[in-house]
Amino acid sequence: MGEYIAVYMILGFMCALLIGMPVGIGIAVAGFIFGWIGFGDFLFNLVPSRIYGVVTKYEFLAIPLFVYMGVMLEKSRVAEDMLEVIGRLSGRLNGGMAVALIIVGVLMGASTGIVGATVVTLTMLTMPVLLKRNYDGGLASGAICASGTLGQIIPPSLVLILLADIMGESVGTLFAASMIPGLMLASLYITYILVLGRVRPDMMPPIPADERARSGGWSLAWKAVKALAPPLLLVGGVLGTIIGGIAAPTEAAGVGAVLSILIAAFYGRLRLAMIWDAANGALRISAMIFFILIAAQVFSVAFRGLQGEDLVKDTLALLPGGELGALIFLMVLLFLLGFFLEWIEISYIALPLLLPFFVAQGTDMVWLAALIALNLQTSFLTPPFGWALFFLKGAAPPSVTTGMIYRGVVPFIGIQAVALVLLFSFPAIATWLPDAIGW
Repeated sequence: MGEYIAVYMILGFMCALLIGMPVGIGIAVAGFIFGWIGFGDFLFNLVPSRIYGVVTKYEFLAIPLFVYMGVMLEKSRVAEDMLEVIGRLSGRLNGGMAVALIIVGVLMGASTGIVGATVVTLTMLTMPVLLKRNYDGGLASGAICASGTLGQIIPPSLVLILLADIMGESVGTLFAASMIPGLMLASLYITYILVLGRVRPDMMPPIPADERARSGGWSLAWKAVKALAPPLLLVGGVLGTIIGGIAAPTEAAGVGAVLSILIAAFYGRLRLAMIWDAANGALRISAMIFFILIAAQVFSVAFRGLQGEDLVKDTLALLPGGELGALIFLMVLLFLLGFFLEWIEISYIALPLLLPFFVAQGTDMVWLAALIALNLQTSFLTPPFGWALFFLKGAAPPSVTTGMIYRGVVPFIGIQAVALVLLFSFPAIATWLPDAIGW
């Protein structure tokens, strides 16, 4: 009987989403109602201890600190300086500005990890310029969205921090495991842009030679050092100390937050109002994340109490192909859920239901985490509810239509699928670096 109630609980939660109920409230309401139906008041005795375990986890201190670091860098306009310099350096190429977008996305992803801020910043800075330079609107939209979402796979990523908690792995291990897949994905983006620039040069013309000549030489070299050195030092300092085992992720996040303030001061843009705005923005984002984390504990306790895990295990065991078939099913399911749900919702709804089966099968959790992180990134790009598409549409000029945006992201979704197949076929892409450093 309990397993049937678990199924009804999932359906009830999906209905709550369809009528527009906020995710955090919907998942808690479904958990409380169906959990109470299944085993009465005993649920209310279990939930407080689970919530206490979440809010007192030392590792979760890294979340608001990394968020603050990202918001501070976004407000200090670091991306603006990097984009101008890299765009000039690659201006002779067809698609040079789009390549610069991807490189800035890698650096901003490793510095901030906040998709909304990165996509909006890149849209406001580059979309008018790209359209003025006769770039195809769809290509520009796709490149901006793809670049802005790289922060979900390139550490320090909030996705990886929460996956480490869900999957029982260390944050540093998942950071190391996702480094090469993230850079591989960015390289595939750049390769696609360069090839398309050769085939369809009319879609992405280079910067005119006379304009490049006016802004070249030692002046450009000094600008490059000034724009790129501080963010690279920040990324190297934060990730190097974590992956090298010098500092825990929480400690490195604290260092990163302080360094982001120093970088804003280095550029001469540090203001008291900026510090306040960054703290306010970090508080809002962190509160949203923790509210969903806490609400998900209610759902999780109820689902387990109703033998929902056994139902999922039995269902996956019936799939053809054993562990391989279950892995393919998981990847397809996460991809499809990405059309409708955000990554944090998928992480705390779908994954806890399915992971026990893979633990029992002895699946490499580090490789599986990298696969999941790469797959979850597609949730930001897939129409109709990809959040990166909404962020871009809200900040783009009126001439950029929704259809243009959807058309532009399709090739990049395909590239993500190729990257996922490569990682699925060659697990060493994710496991080599953690093994090399002894994690």
